[in-house]
Amino acid sequence: MSHHKKRVYPQAQLQYGAGASVLGQAPIASPNVPPQVSTPVTNQQPQFMTPAQQQLHMQIDQTTQSMGNMQLHNVPVVDPNSFYQQPVQQAAPQPAGPAAAFSQPAAMGRPMNQLYPIDLLTELPPPISDLSLPPPPLMVQPEKFVVPTETANASSDFVRCTLNAVPKSNSLLKKSKLPLALVIRPYQHLQDSVNPVPLNTDGLVVRCRRCRSYLNPFVTFVDGGRRWRCNFCNLANDVPMALDMSQQGVPVNRYERNEIQHGVMEYLAPKEYAVRQPPPSSYAFVLDVSQNAIKNGLLATAARTILETLDSIPNHDERTRVTILAVDNSIHYFSIPLDEDSENIKMMDVVDLDEPFLPMPNSMFVPLNGCRANIEKLLTQLPEIFQYNIMSKFALGPALKAAFNLIKGIGGKIIVVSSTLPNIGIGKLQRRNEAGVANTSKESSQLLSCQDSFYKNFTIDCNKNQITIDLFLASEDYMDVASLSNLPRFTGGQTHFYPGWSAAKLTDVAKFTKEFSKHLSMDLSMEAVMRARGSSGLRMTRFYGHFFNRSSDLCAFPTFPRDQSYVFEVSIDEQLVRDYAYLQIAILLSLNTGQRRIRVITLAIPTTDSLAEVYASADQLAMTAYFAQKGVEKAYTNLEESREYLNLSVQEILGTYKKEIVVSNTAGGAPLRLCANLRMFPLLMHSLTKHMAFRAGIVPSDHRAAALNNLESIPLPYLIKNIYAKVYSLHDMPDEAGLPNEEGEIVLPEPINATSSLLERYGLYLIDNSSELFLWVGGDAVNELTMDVFGTPDILDIPIGKQELPTLDNSEFNTRVRSIIAKIREHDDIITYQSLYIVRGASLSEPVNHASAREVATLRLWASSSLVEDKILNSQSYREFLQNTKTKISK
Repeated sequence: MSHHKKRVYPQAQLQYGAGASVLGQAPIASPNVPPQVSTPVTNQQPQFMTPAQQQLHMQIDQTTQSMGNMQLHNVPVVDPNSFYQQPVQQAAPQPAGPAAAFSQPAAMGRPMNQLYPIDLLTELPPPISDLSLPPPPLMVQPEKFVVPTETANASSDFVRCTLNAVPKSNSLLKKSKLPLALVIRPYQHLQDSVNPVPLNTDGLVVRCRRCRSYLNPFVTFVDGGRRWRCNFCNLANDVPMALDMSQQGVPVNRYERNEIQHGVMEYLAPKEYAVRQPPPSSYAFVLDVSQNAIKNGLLATAARTILETLDSIPNHDERTRVTILAVDNSIHYFSIPLDEDSENIKMMDVVDLDEPFLPMPNSMFVPLNGCRANIEKLLTQLPEIFQYNIMSKFALGPALKAAFNLIKGIGGKIIVVSSTLPNIGIGKLQRRNEAGVANTSKESSQLLSCQDSFYKNFTIDCNKNQITIDLFLASEDYMDVASLSNLPRFTGGQTHFYPGWSAAKLTDVAKFTKEFSKHLSMDLSMEAVMRARGSSGLRMTRFYGHFFNRSSDLCAFPTFPRDQSYVFEVSIDEQLVRDYAYLQIAILLSLNTGQRRIRVITLAIPTTDSLAEVYASADQLAMTAYFAQKGVEKAYTNLEESREYLNLSVQEILGTYKKEIVVSNTAGGAPLRLCANLRMFPLLMHSLTKHMAFRAGIVPSDHRAAALNNLESIPLPYLIKNIYAKVYSLHDMPDEAGLPNEEGEIVLPEPINATSSLLERYGLYLIDNSSELFLWVGGDAVNELTMDVFGTPDILDIPIGKQELPTLDNSEFNTRVRSIIAKIREHDDIITYQSLYIVRGASLSEPVNHASAREVATLRLWASSSLVEDKILNSQSYREFLQNTKTKISK
């Protein structure tokens, strides 16, 4: 684009955007002025903000046409700041008139989230700005805190409950058809030095004598402060004198202690929390050196990446140890001497795969600091040593056992980098016959099952010896991800899958090296266990994620990663009699610094016996994460049943809402009612059935198994984006988009709905599904647009497929688009690096026999599978899904 004159590309899209609030920002009501519900116009949802939600920085927007011109003058005003002066003594006033049918009075004088009904069928296209809203607020009155601070209740970044008002009885929970579960993300960043949580270093850990819960911001001090009453089991415990005294014997204010002020904090654990001295970080690299890994360049790429990342591997206590095994049809060990002793590295080959012995164990598992120069030398020479290898066998099972025997005394990580199906020795796998089985009732049992019990049984020994396995699988061939992924699943690790990978493609190399190096440099903790406790009447029953379930409620992690998330299902065993329920997650682990730490996350949630309040407090994103885990669990036995389960869950919730909460004598056409805080839930669940993990049709089993594995462990923000992609319209983006704001952050345009009906034939769109990025160029894009973005006026000259955008020095628009792509790729909490795929849209003028016609058709199909509001292959569109659901619940 010329610097002299700013170009304006065709902007029919803006005409839609001007009329559809879904593309814009909802107006925010003044906190003290009753909101007005405007008369609806075409394609526009009326909007209002309740004062209660506004005061709590919430945005419940866009009520429906069905509420007509009703004025909500009497919605209770809740000022959280007033809580700090005096407790609320009386019930909040009830709305008069028709609003009373939907807004329930606050129970027992406590403010609760109010119910705002909407009609899903009039909210089309769905208002996707709701996907970025925080969950319904936790209405906890300040007198429940020892010290009312903003951080006293755990942030939703660390833990989210599917229900922010817990039913008082199991019968009410069952009646609601809503799940009760926690979505837990104990760490927010790959590096522990970023935004660390408050830390207690005095070694004092105060816990309840009976239930073993930790002192937290919701206990009560009794008997003149000499005792504290546990908020979990109600037992009065003695207050240790050290709580009011520093290590130096100086009096301290107990109310300023971290455990009283913060819902998320850490203890430096005393000796009794460690079975042994915290071990050093250990890395055993199992590198595939068979013919395939030489041919596609994986060995050379992996060796170079490890070499370049040696400085970033966690080594805070300077005790980190490393071993390297090269594997084909035999195991090649390397004896690495200390730098000061010798430069002579010996390679020892063991061909006995049944009982691989360790020839020189003391010199094969070596300190990174003491052997740094020799390790660098070995990594440099590895590709040369095996460059002419013609062995096509890969003995993964025996290699795992060998690496296990090397590091079992200390524990640590076994990192496998492979491009060959394990085809010799224990754990030998065979290519499965997918033809005739894919997309049938036998798909799960024959293609997604574990082919060899070794891959599950071996993880038991790994957990006993504190060993995690991570897999990096990069190949153009079948890898049996379904079998291999069990190794990381039960040891707290992760499976990273790179289909069609080749070092000849720079984009493939960039993705692998960035992800592999971020994984190696990620902080990790050893010998970790995680347990969640509930207050009286609550119990953890099911656990989802990558770990080993050691006992009924204890999850074990040989090493604890920083980029995974977990879901714990909660059951109500007995009537909840108190106004609040409490949940606490504790993680005990050893840092790479040699410290043993306890991270404690505490959450207080109000209880209720009102079904309407339960619905008004439901968290649609956390619920989606829960149902995704349940769906994955069922997919391993029957994919069709898994899809049916996801659809049925939506029907049950909508049916219950209609039966129990909606007033039946509504005028006009029969609506499909739900509360405003759940309006995205049906869309997310419908989109989930179109995800590669679940969708009907022929999907390569490796891709499906990798997608299921990803859903099991991906943190919530990325999970939602993986289910419902963010689509950005770039050709008509605002002037500030793609440029830094006052804080220096690149501004992203507002996303639009994921539907092809909004994609203009001349537009430029970016689709972000958290795994890939698709840059969609409309088939009729004007020459100026293609010139400004790609440097060529002819759209047929634009390179398609996995590409990087060219750098054009004289085009401001090109710079802005590249800045947006870079900003989306920028993460410090997951290792994923998204490849960019350039896709050319259809055009009436495109030549039928163009050389790239076939590739373009495949790319279009793949990119459009992210447009989940549309009909994809044989699936329903979102509108059809809602119509069918309405028909089913009306029977």
